[in-house]
Amino acid sequence: MTTHVRTKHPHDDAPDTAEAFRLLGTLPDGPERDAVRDRIVEAWLPMAERLAGRFRSRGESYEDLRQVAALGLVKAVDRYEPERGNAFESYAVPTITGEIKRHFRDHMWTLHVPRRVQDLRNRVRFAGQDLSQTISGRRPTVAEIAERADLSEEDVRVGLEALESFTALSLDAELPGSDDGYSLSDALGGPDPALDTVVDREAVKERLAALPERERAILYMRFFDDMTQSRIAERLGISQMHVSRLISRCCTQVREQVLRDPAA
Repeated sequence: MTTHVRTKHPHDDAPDTAEAFRLLGTLPDGPERDAVRDRIVEAWLPMAERLAGRFRSRGESYEDLRQVAALGLVKAVDRYEPERGNAFESYAVPTITGEIKRHFRDHMWTLHVPRRVQDLRNRVRFAGQDLSQTISGRRPTVAEIAERADLSEEDVRVGLEALESFTALSLDAELPGSDDGYSLSDALGGPDPALDTVVDREAVKERLAALPERERAILYMRFFDDMTQSRIAERLGISQMHVSRLISRCCTQVREQVLRDPAA
């Protein structure tokens, strides 16, 4: 009778699946291999669920975390190479943990936040939780959090800002204190049509300055003083028809110069 000595693992219920992994490596794709793979996953599932439990207080449901951990376990089983000599547990734990952390990074933040900011947020949050157990009647100061988390005060401020940006406010959400359904989208502005006017003015400024003085005066009275052609003609002592021809010629000249100049 052969006696099998079970390898000790950090987890009390860690199964001995070394033989199953050796068998898995010899089987071709098919129902038999799938069955062995499923048995390995099922044997290690308690460990995956225990790892998921470490993240229960981070705003995600435990059931979702269990599913993510199970997915990480399946990836670990598929990628594990027994011939490398490492125990499966030492490979599976970081694989499952990494899958859970990626879930938080990719699915729990409404906006994309750099990894460094996410790490600062977590360190600030944990430090704040620790300090709240020893400080009563007030919130921990930035300096106290910085000392506990071993961070600079500037990094603490970044982490505190990230705590407030884990989720985004919907544009359709009613603003606090509003009784008439006034939402954030109602407070947003729109494109200012005057911006196009600024661009146009800058484009023609040099060309207008190059016109003869009388033509510049006519354009100014017509487009800035809003004078009629008849009044301009009366002021300058020329015919209204002549004023019309000068305005048309100057506008055409300036337009053509602007269109020919790539810099404009």
